[in-house]
Amino acid sequence: MKLSLLIPVFNEARSLPLILDKLARLNIDGVDLEMVFVDDASSDDSFRMIQDFAAGRPNARVARHDQNRGKGAAVRNALGLATGDIAVIQDADLEYDPEDFHALVKPILAGRADVVFGSRNLMPNPRYSRIYYWGNLLLNACVFLLYGRYVSDMETCYKMMRRPVFLDLDIRSNRFDIEPEITAKLLRRGHAIAEVPIRYVPRTRAEGKKITWKDGAHALWTLLYWRFARLAGTS
Repeated sequence: MKLSLLIPVFNEARSLPLILDKLARLNIDGVDLEMVFVDDASSDDSFRMIQDFAAGRPNARVARHDQNRGKGAAVRNALGLATGDIAVIQDADLEYDPEDFHALVKPILAGRADVVFGSRNLMPNPRYSRIYYWGNLLLNACVFLLYGRYVSDMETCYKMMRRPVFLDLDIRSNRFDIEPEITAKLLRRGHAIAEVPIRYVPRTRAEGKKITWKDGAHALWTLLYWRFARLAGTS
C-alpha cells in the first residue's frame, strides 16, 4: 500500500528544515511513502530546499508554480502527480506532526474507512486564539446544519482518503477554501468521515501563519455554495 503526501509549500524556509527532517524519518509499517511537493512560487529559499531534499530520493518529486496560485491549486497539482493508493495533505509548517499518520492510516488499512480526518478537537491542544477556535466551532456547526453530519474539525489539514475518492471530488478551490470544499463534497457524495485525535501546535502570525478571518468567511460561503451546487457526475 502506498501513501502519497501532498505537500503545498509557500515561503516556509524557516520551518522546512524541521518538517523535512520529520518526513525523512517517517516510517509506517506496511506502507510505502510518496512525497509530492508543489512550491507555490515562493520568494524565499523554499524551492531550493525541497529540491535538495528530493534529490536522490526516488519517493519524492517536486513541481513549481510560476506564480502564486494558492494552497488549493498546489494540492490539486500534487494530487495529479501522486500515484499512491491513499493521499493526505501535509502543510509545510510545523503545526501538524506527520507521526500522526500512523493513527490516521490504520482505519483505511483495516478496511473500516475510506476517509479519515485528523481532529485537533478530540484531544487537548493549544489554541491559536479564542476567535479562531470559536470560528472553527461555528464552521463545524454549519456543516451539521447544512449537511446533517457532525464533523469535529472541518478545517483540519489532515484529510486522508483513498486516492480515487480524492480524485472523484473534482476540487476547484485555489486557496484555503479547499478545506470546506473537500468536506462538503465528501458529505454530498455520502462518504462516512472517520476521525482520530491529532496533535496541534499553532504558530503565530510572526512565525508565518497566513490564514485570516476573511478565509473563515470564505469557508462559510463555500459550505453554502457546495450544499446546493451541482456536483460533477450528477444530474
